[in-house]
Amino acid sequence: MLRHAIAPSRRYTKASHDVVRHPRLTSDAKILLLAVQGLPEEAAARPLSEHARKLGITGRAYQRSKEQLVAHGYVHEWRDQGERGRWVTEQLLSNVPLTPEEASVLRHGRTEEPPGARKPTVGGPVGRVAGRQLPVEEEREKNSPHPPSEAGPEILCGAGLQDAGLQDALGPEAAEGERVLLSLRHVRRELYLGAKEARGLAELAGRWLLRGVSAGELRRALTTELPGGGVRSAVGFLRFRLLHRMPPELPVAPSPEPAAAPPRVAELVACTAAGPEDDVHVFRPLSDETECGPCRRRAAWERWEQRKHLVEAEPEPLPWRERFAKLGASRAGGEGAVHRA
Repeated sequence: MLRHAIAPSRRYTKASHDVVRHPRLTSDAKILLLAVQGLPEEAAARPLSEHARKLGITGRAYQRSKEQLVAHGYVHEWRDQGERGRWVTEQLLSNVPLTPEEASVLRHGRTEEPPGARKPTVGGPVGRVAGRQLPVEEEREKNSPHPPSEAGPEILCGAGLQDAGLQDALGPEAAEGERVLLSLRHVRRELYLGAKEARGLAELAGRWLLRGVSAGELRRALTTELPGGGVRSAVGFLRFRLLHRMPPELPVAPSPEPAAAPPRVAELVACTAAGPEDDVHVFRPLSDETECGPCRRRAAWERWEQRKHLVEAEPEPLPWRERFAKLGASRAGGEGAVHRA
């Protein structure tokens, strides 16, 4: 690859190779950090979100970039309540990673040395040779903001739980709680835990998960509202917080009512209404009937037809005058028979 570079004489920003070659920062995070670093004092007092909006970094891209800068010590935030009760968020952006203690000292103006000052390494100072900059991981091996785990990188990924009996011994919730505890170092470096320390607190963290708390909510509960003077013992602080902030147990859900027995399905029976000339057919009775529905309807229609023919065969009734005359004649005939007797 050929390279052609001309150093600008004005309107430029000095960028550290630690930032430009950082393997864990996205391009948006690097651009945001360098852009804010090169702003004048009167323009740098705005919130970080406004600077990101001017650069076209919005939405989830901005949230991801900010999370990376906070996790690696380039951005620090403090949320305090003012005199009138309003909450104010104060942000600090640095071109070098700072611990929470160093950032707090810079915030309150009690610095005794420049922010980038470090203890001299072994050996005398030498001039920088252009083009011979070492990779980030080799340059900052001792001062890396995320030192490797004591048990190896497989603990960070949860691969250490793949042992045959470990998952059964801890349980799924405790195993997930151990992974959350080991991941706290990426959010706040002062909460660094070793493999054995996280294993000892895994049961308490698993009880949080059993009570309906998600892994993200557990991580936020353990990394927010830390003491102003810093955390002296990560194990003691996390054990105290896990015990004293444990959420209440979930209410026992009522047992579901037993499902109703399925209705009995009657067996198929032969219809008794079928004559010898009809085809024998079967049906499924609803109760104790012996004839199928079509046969019962046909029989009812036949009975109705018979009654209709009988009614039509009867003579027409006499008019009322004739009925009275006939009734009077029958009465008169009866009285005459009595007199003759």
